[in-house]
Amino acid sequence: MQIHVVQSGESLWTIAQAYGTTVQTLVDANQIPEPNRLVVGQALVIPVWQQFYIVQPGDSLWSIGMRFGINYLTLAQINNIHPNSMLMIGTVLVFPPPSKTSAEILAYVEPRGDEVSEALLNQVREANPYLTYLALFSYEARRDGTLKMPAVAPLPAIAAQNNTSLAMVITNLEDFQFSSELARDIFQSEAVQNLLFDNIIEEAKRVGNISDIHFDFERISGDQREAYNNFLRRAVERMHAEGYTVSTALAPKTRADQPGEWVAGHDYRAHGEIVDFVLLMTYEWGYSAGPPMAVSPLPQVEQVVQYALTEIPASKILLGQNLYGYDWTLPFVQGGEYAEALSPQRAIELAKRYNAAIEYDYVAQAPFFNYYDEQGRLHIVWFEDARSIQAKFNLVKRLNLRGVGYWKLGLPFPQNWLLIGANFHVVKK
Repeated sequence: MQIHVVQSGESLWTIAQAYGTTVQTLVDANQIPEPNRLVVGQALVIPVWQQFYIVQPGDSLWSIGMRFGINYLTLAQINNIHPNSMLMIGTVLVFPPPSKTSAEILAYVEPRGDEVSEALLNQVREANPYLTYLALFSYEARRDGTLKMPAVAPLPAIAAQNNTSLAMVITNLEDFQFSSELARDIFQSEAVQNLLFDNIIEEAKRVGNISDIHFDFERISGDQREAYNNFLRRAVERMHAEGYTVSTALAPKTRADQPGEWVAGHDYRAHGEIVDFVLLMTYEWGYSAGPPMAVSPLPQVEQVVQYALTEIPASKILLGQNLYGYDWTLPFVQGGEYAEALSPQRAIELAKRYNAAIEYDYVAQAPFFNYYDEQGRLHIVWFEDARSIQAKFNLVKRLNLRGVGYWKLGLPFPQNWLLIGANFHVVKK
């Protein structure tokens, strides 16, 4: 896949001509509802065999090479130009195709109500070929060791069509909130834990095709950290005996003694030793009740990963990634109106509706735009696009991480799945 950013005056036809492809190919790859209306700054994925770059004002071979991680001398040799030559704006440079590495890809799916909606099923079908694990969220652990079950049919059958394994997500959710008290009660009773493990194993066997038991216990108080570690040790002993791997979700931390109700109970080093792999929840810097910013800005994400690598082997780390953005009404007021979650596809449609050009923050590695609504209120939208996702994939490959984990399926982002296929050989269990 090639990523192209739409410039003023461009059309799908001119872009297709530049890359030697067709308008319909671009429409299909990017699921463009109005092919005659593009947004300036919109990122498109171009399904081509070679990788190209169109020279922009201020570019040099050196700056282009630095941006894309390729030596400028190699770039000059491939394109048969002198390393010190001036580049003309609009020149098309050819790049070597990116190398593929093996990776595990996990995506949470959260059915609501008694049935899985057809819209959600369609998102699962689209992602399914690119997944190692479809993570069923969630089986809620109760104080007596029983489980509150989600409605998962027909998800197991869909997963099996592409040889995708299932992960069974066990949470300490109670009344739609993560409960530190519920977790404490479970951790303090081995009898309750044994019943919980029995019920997990029974349900895993009933559903079938489950290969991983994934514990997403959040808001664990600091005084329960070792109790949670011991709980995981018992869980691993039981689950391994039944042939299941065990994984955990970890809140983003940058040091071992970091305070806070969401992070204090998560012991990176212990999880790295005990479980088979972890998912770092490296998202929600920008969140619905907080001030506007990128949801998963790259510098903050990498800071968490670099700390994690001091405690956990890279081969055990899935990088967490969001499949959504937020639309904030300005000015932001703490405790005021929540930002609205939206898909990358919806963000582009909003920009088109309000004639807003999409900008890109090269530090955060995230797209954003401003617009005024019908009431004259100013908004800012931060979301994900092909560029921001590719930046995260580059981090995964550079640091040799195990793969990527997504929260969550349900909001369309077709470019993401195409880029997975272009970057990774997805491991199937």
